[in-house]
Order: sequence, then C-alpha cells, then structure tokens
Amino acid sequence: MPVSAYTAVERGVSNTDTYKVFIKDDEGPISPFHDIPLVATEQPRTLHMVVEIPRWSNAKMEIDTKSPLHPIVQDQKKGKLRYVKNSFPHHGYIWNYGAFPQTWENPNHTDENTGEKGDNDPVDCCEIGGRVANRGDVLEVKVLGILAMVDDGETDWKVMVIDVTDPLADKLNNLDDIEKEMPGFLDVTREWFRIYKMPDGKPANKFGFDGEFKDADFANKIIDETNEFWKQLVGLDEKTEDPGKLDTSTVVVDGANKMSREAAHEIYAETKDFEEGECDAADIDTWHYVHLK
Repeated sequence: MPVSAYTAVERGVSNTDTYKVFIKDDEGPISPFHDIPLVATEQPRTLHMVVEIPRWSNAKMEIDTKSPLHPIVQDQKKGKLRYVKNSFPHHGYIWNYGAFPQTWENPNHTDENTGEKGDNDPVDCCEIGGRVANRGDVLEVKVLGILAMVDDGETDWKVMVIDVTDPLADKLNNLDDIEKEMPGFLDVTREWFRIYKMPDGKPANKFGFDGEFKDADFANKIIDETNEFWKQLVGLDEKTEDPGKLDTSTVVVDGANKMSREAAHEIYAETKDFEEGECDAADIDTWHYVHLK
C-alpha cells in the first residue's frame, strides 16, 4: 500500500490528555504499531516510519502501545503532559522523530551490543530530510545508520533515515554521505540525545560503541531482529513473548489477535471531534544551559 493511502486524524482537545492521533487506511482506523508493514520495498530496501514528533516541536508524543488501535498520544509524567525542554542552541526535536511499525525492543532480551534490555517500545527513528513532517505521517524511508543509546538502563536504538522523496535522498546512502552533505549533523544528533534530559535534572545519557554511529547494514540487522521480536509479541512465531501491559490486537494482520473493522470504528467513534486547546507549558520556548555548566 502506498504511503499516500494512510491518513492521520486528530481527535480530542490538543494539549490535553484527550488528544489522540489515529491512523487510517482506506477502510478505517488501524494500528500504527502492528498494521503498517515494516518493509515498504524489498529492492532497494525501504521501510515505513510513523512520525510522532515533527521537527522543531516539543510535545513528547508517542504511539500508545497499551491501548487498542495504538493512537499517538502525549506522554505524561506524574499526571502532567511532557514537553522536551530546549537545550541551547536547539528548539525541540531536530529531526522528524518517530518509530518503525512492526518492531519491538524486547524488555526480556539483553542486547549483546549494549548489555542492556530493550525499552519495550517500537524502534525509534530520526528522519533527517528538509521537510517538516506532520504528526501521524507515514513515510517511506531509507536507512542510513544507527546510534546505540542507553536510556535509564535500557537499550534505545536511534536509526537515522531519510524520506525517499526528499531532494537529498539520492545523495544519502550511508553515514559518510551524511557527513559530506550535512557536515556536523551526526555529532549534533549524538549531543542532542546526550543532553536532552539534563534540564529536568537527569544525568546525561550514555551510548554503546563509545557513541560511534554504526552503518546501515548493522542498523538493518537490528531492525530485523526487533521485527522478529514483534512477531513473537503478536503471536506470529512459534516462540511467543509475554506482552505484559502491551495491547497486541491488530486490524489487518492475519494470524495475530485481530479485532473486527466494526470494533475498530467503535473505538475511534468513542473519541470526540478535534478541538484546538491552549498549551500551558510556560517555558516551552525557554533555552536551558545546564549542559554547558
């Protein structure tokens, strides 16, 4: 299915906990976690990604892995909506940030590269093209490399990708191409991930491989491994994993725990029409300097 067949629909009041972004195909609501194929094309290999956080924005949005249909929602901590603070000289996220569907960083598996278990989420990706995407966009992307971040004692891979329709896509095929066409961008990306939690009083994040980015071949091996873990999660493999609190229901995946189209429509219909709400994060535009002290 071409990415143009997927649409994102906002529901509820933005900047509140009622706000959700649902993904639809041409028949209705589906799960961005389970129902969008990971692989877009086999040769040359391209993948699908779901944009959770557009570049320059601060709201910490993520696929809700614990709810049916897995809409994109704003993360909360202690009952408050989360916003990423601006570590000088950055404002918000510096790429279109999102996740690969049909992947799962298994919290029961200790990664041999990091020595830590997975973070129980789909694999994160950073789309580095020139367009500021929209929340809920489904993109076809090319994998360029990967960074092994360790966040609060959990493996949290960050995959560098570019939208295949971006003007730079033909020029970017590996990490060296990024350095050539976008000099300094990989170093800035690593630094962003290192410091982004420091304004909240947390220590700097750490990395596997001493912070070295690994190439596209390595990245694709990690992605394929997490796709196998996803198959075990939803029951498509002889070996199965305990989902814990994760919702494993799908709409279109044969052999998995499927809900009917009618049930999917009912879940969607229970949410309210979209309304614009006011953001009450007073310091959303404030720069923070703690990482420089």
